[in-house]
Amino acid sequence: MAAVREALPEGRYGRSRDQRADRKLRITGAVLGAAFLAMIGWFGYDYVAGQDISAELIKSKVVSDDRADAHLEVRKERDADGHCTLRALSEDGAEVGRADFRFDERSDRIDRVLSLRTTSRATAVELLACTADS
Repeated sequence: MAAVREALPEGRYGRSRDQRADRKLRITGAVLGAAFLAMIGWFGYDYVAGQDISAELIKSKVVSDDRADAHLEVRKERDADGHCTLRALSEDGAEVGRADFRFDERSDRIDRVLSLRTTSRATAVELLACTADS
């Protein structure tokens, strides 16, 4: 005997309420995720584009027990003034020197070797921050 299948009753085996709710949650999550990524992108762009002065520590050299030299490359707008903060660290990570260096030149790129006085022998020099004058 051959079994004959009948069509399923209408609405009985369709999508459940849970499946419809899952779909709405997935759509809501995707929209919120895209909005969050757009917000992070905007903050990143604003941070990078909003800086008037940026610098890069090219190299550093410990010259003596009380001095370290740092080669700094500063990029800024031609008419911007500001300063960068450097610090020297000892072997155990303690800070042994800190200084602010002003950059008032009317140039958009400045290469300078700076001397940082230390209280004891430094093993590293670190660029902390660069700040533009208001």
